[in-house]
Amino acid sequence: MSDIRPPRSRHRRRMPTSRRIVIAAVAVAVLATTGIAANAYLADAPAQTGPVSGLETAGSAAPGTTPAGATPTAAPSPSPTTSGECARPVGTAPKVKVTEVNVGVKVTGYGREGDTEPLPMAIAATPSGGSWLAWLGTDGKVHLGRLDCDDRLVGKPTSFTGVDLQDVQADATGGVLLLTRKGDCRTGPLCGGSSSPCRTMFMVRFDDSGHQVWERQVTNLTGGRGGYDAGARFVWWYQHHGRLASDGRNYAAYFGVAITVRNGDCVDIHEGDRMQVVDAAGKLLSGHDSFEVGCSHAWTSRIVWDPRTKHFVMVCATDNACRIARPDPYRTVASGACDGTLFGGDLVLAATKGYWTAWSQGGQVRLEHFTTGRSDTTVKTGARSSHPHLVGYGSGRMLLAWASGSGLAAQAYDAGTGKPVGAKFTINVKDHDYQAFKAYADGSAAYPAAGGSSTSIRIARVLPLA
Repeated sequence: MSDIRPPRSRHRRRMPTSRRIVIAAVAVAVLATTGIAANAYLADAPAQTGPVSGLETAGSAAPGTTPAGATPTAAPSPSPTTSGECARPVGTAPKVKVTEVNVGVKVTGYGREGDTEPLPMAIAATPSGGSWLAWLGTDGKVHLGRLDCDDRLVGKPTSFTGVDLQDVQADATGGVLLLTRKGDCRTGPLCGGSSSPCRTMFMVRFDDSGHQVWERQVTNLTGGRGGYDAGARFVWWYQHHGRLASDGRNYAAYFGVAITVRNGDCVDIHEGDRMQVVDAAGKLLSGHDSFEVGCSHAWTSRIVWDPRTKHFVMVCATDNACRIARPDPYRTVASGACDGTLFGGDLVLAATKGYWTAWSQGGQVRLEHFTTGRSDTTVKTGARSSHPHLVGYGSGRMLLAWASGSGLAAQAYDAGTGKPVGAKFTINVKDHDYQAFKAYADGSAAYPAAGGSSTSIRIARVLPLA
């Protein structure tokens, strides 16, 4: 493991006695001063199923507008009023709909939102425009429910044994959950520090009814190999959040992993990341851009499937040269600093060639465009935040969001040029540093957030933009 550099403050080669608390910086976003109509819900509103608020902000000028003094050549085509099978309304400026969903069981709270803390919830878009909503209960189970076009819960949720929830993705016949389960540490012994439970990471395939079809471990613990045995790749207390992506047939999991290395008559536990691919039948595959260990130390593992190049593309934040990087092999995307504030946001396809990733350093949010390695375009946004989110937002656009006061602020950007589109706007749900927005085929994007009670979840949907 000669490629493992000295750890940053949050990770130690040997078990430290304390954990780093990630403190989210609170950004201040300002609504546009013209064209705004707001109807925000109260934070203590009673839980209910159905929309609780809407918010519109001014955006770009309407398509087809003729500059002063110019002669129009033809009447513009009318903009569509709805989009996709769910017929969600299309606007000339982003509009947000927040729906309170009573899930009927207690949902794990946000806690300190640290990179080793449980992830409460995740959402996935279905081809029909609905969603699968996953959440971590306080009962030792990961729950899964289907949402309709109005983001209302339909049918009876199912549940799966799990310690932590990581992500959920969907397809035409069901989907896949990424979650952690109990594992066995065995003996070791550790070269220093104190012990912590050893876990495994699993993909769980579910059908269109939400019931399990197969499960596949993507760490490597067995009956004969525990977490404290040399060569183990497992989930420890170290950062282990992960994400899923699909090429339309196979699913890829990219996540933080603990790495056990013999050191004389004891073992050291390092931290890095791992990417594994599983086929439609639940078989673990070699190749397909997978690797045993990529970045180390690593956090904020992000992955996307690129149908143009037919490759899975990944970026990590790492204290190996303190940067946002592509793993296996290392290729620098953006250079940062090891000051404890380096954070990788999300990764999306650019409008034509390459990718955009959001990241922050010292509370300054940036967008980087890259293709194979080093960024060729840097956008220093006006957002001040320690934990940005990025998601595709319809054709040729992307949506950047960040914590602002008790909610989030957001801004649409052109996915080709990186230029802002329209005005900033607000999303009146509570931010979580590590939860993700998901893109929908109709041009909308959705984000799951803490609800008004311990048994509810709020779905914030940014409706399609013309």
